[in-house]
Amino acid sequence: MRAGRWFASVLPLGVALGIGLIILAASLAASGYDAARALGALWSGAFGSTDAILSALLPRAIPLIIVGLAVGLAFKAGAFNIGGEGQFYAGAVAATWVGLALGAWPRVIAVPSVLAAGLAAGLLWAVVPVVLRLRFGVLEVISTLLLNFVAEAMVSWMVQGPLQEAKHIYPQSDPLPLAARLPQLAGTRLHLGLALAVGMAVVLWLFGRRTLAGFQLRATGANPVAAKVMGRVNTRRVFALALLGSGALAGLAGGTEVSGTTYALFQNLSPGYGFTGIAVALLARLDPLGTIATGLLFAALEAGASAMQRDAGVPAVAVYMVEAAVIIVVLLADAWRRRSALLTAGT
Repeated sequence: MRAGRWFASVLPLGVALGIGLIILAASLAASGYDAARALGALWSGAFGSTDAILSALLPRAIPLIIVGLAVGLAFKAGAFNIGGEGQFYAGAVAATWVGLALGAWPRVIAVPSVLAAGLAAGLLWAVVPVVLRLRFGVLEVISTLLLNFVAEAMVSWMVQGPLQEAKHIYPQSDPLPLAARLPQLAGTRLHLGLALAVGMAVVLWLFGRRTLAGFQLRATGANPVAAKVMGRVNTRRVFALALLGSGALAGLAGGTEVSGTTYALFQNLSPGYGFTGIAVALLARLDPLGTIATGLLFAALEAGASAMQRDAGVPAVAVYMVEAAVIIVVLLADAWRRRSALLTAGT
């Protein structure tokens, strides 16, 4: 039964990816590009070598997986957190500040402190939407979305003000000292954040499937009225904790990006991780373990897109056609499956 469900989930994703690649190839050929060369570069950029996998694919997957987990946690409780981008930036700012301040400390203390700062900042960034929703009834979709713009403005101010590098020439921070950086696999850009992301996915899966609190979270998201009346669940508290936890995870993603990949804060640090993370979570059907797979898929497309632009002269944004096709086809397949189940139950 489980194998059948797994196959039913993976098959639409594979079909969607195939359709997306066909659309991409046709569009490139119609535009005068060498489609075969472009698709070859797309593949080699993500899977063409050990270095591509360890230094391009996996490092890009880390923030996507963590943000995807953040989105999934909130969505399961019916909290539609669209502010992963802002929470990511809040975590990155806090992690940079702490990392620069604790550079002389031992790594065993400095690195956890940096990650804890990112987590705490993301949580605090989610406090405002929680208060606005529970106290004033403001939809979190609106408040979290608008706070993304505030966070981007904050980063711009930080890298041109309090956190600007010592020479005050470039709009970025000083590099984080070695003690504040996540350990890396020698000779690659892959860092300990991958183990952290996978570990969190496993923990969240166990939490959702094996604990009472996880059941209450799913019940709140499925039917808050029934959960409150029949299950006597404090749905307001569950909602608030889920949104706060989601913000904390997104902030942690920002902390791992600064501490493990970029080593500095600058404008446009995120290429849209907060928004792509929503697609990652939805395609995984909010399943934490599935989020690992979909995070790797989107990371592969983005890593391949960079190589495609570099080696074949095709703009990297062309890969968005593949991402869009994957999202649309999988969502349509899910809707068709639900409709078929309802018709079967009706007969």
